[in-house]
Amino acid sequence: MNQAVELESSMRQRLAALDPVSLELIDESHLHAGHAGARSGGRHYRLDITSARLLGCRTLERHRLIYAALGDLMQQHIHALSITART
Repeated sequence: MNQAVELESSMRQRLAALDPVSLELIDESHLHAGHAGARSGGRHYRLDITSARLLGCRTLERHRLIYAALGDLMQQHIHALSITART
């Protein structure tokens, strides 16, 4: 299994902790070829997630929950993450 597939699988497993009703994760790294983050190996993703766990949270709180779920992947393997988070 290649690194990109392993990373996406790991991201999905970690985000499962938020009990998503729906989760769409799109690798947009190819759109950022030549970008500094892409050169260093960091990948670019777009995340669309719906979860009751986000109910009552403001946007910043939702993003913090997502970043916490992804943990060290945010510092090591993910250069950019565009988030749409709903309840």
